[in-house]
Amino acid sequence: MDARGFGRSPGPTASYSLAGDLRAVLDHFGVGRAVLVGTSMGGATAVSGALNEPSRVAGLVLLVPGVTGYPELEDPELTARITEVATAGGMGGLLALALETWAAAGTPPDDRAAEWLRAAIPAWFTTYGHQSEDPPAFPRLGELAMPCTLLLGEKDTARTVRCNEDMAAAIPNRHLVRLPDCDHLPTLRAPEAVRDLVLEMCARS
Repeated sequence: MDARGFGRSPGPTASYSLAGDLRAVLDHFGVGRAVLVGTSMGGATAVSGALNEPSRVAGLVLLVPGVTGYPELEDPELTARITEVATAGGMGGLLALALETWAAAGTPPDDRAAEWLRAAIPAWFTTYGHQSEDPPAFPRLGELAMPCTLLLGEKDTARTVRCNEDMAAAIPNRHLVRLPDCDHLPTLRAPEAVRDLVLEMCARS
């Protein structure tokens, strides 16, 4: 699913949470049990959904995931830079910053990564005042009993790498996959690896 403001989903107009939206989508399509696959913020959503309704989740595939309640994941300096560049105006500066931060494995001009990030950047500014953060999940990762595969990109930001290593250490039934030439865009950098991990999880769940 596309989070509100991303992809084909319209921007939010009322208060919402990502895990609440996940539940609503599963309910809408009558999905009783599923393997959840999520990248970055989507990974955090999948984890929160699994903690909320564990019987509904057959397995997790977490690709460079975030997680609520991890104190060192947010980067105040990066947030300040984004605000400064956005205030100055122009997509060019934001795109250059995004490529530098989340697409470190690419070779300039890295057109595909630029295309993906250019499409996502406007959504960063549509959720303020609407999105409510789900409760802290990091302290509860030990409750995840379903099988879990966690993909870590070693060229991702240092904060995300540390978060993913700590998540892997805390999740009981997990398989950690480290990709040395992957950044925060695993479906672009290593699509075959992502496909295989998803298929393997579906086969065992």
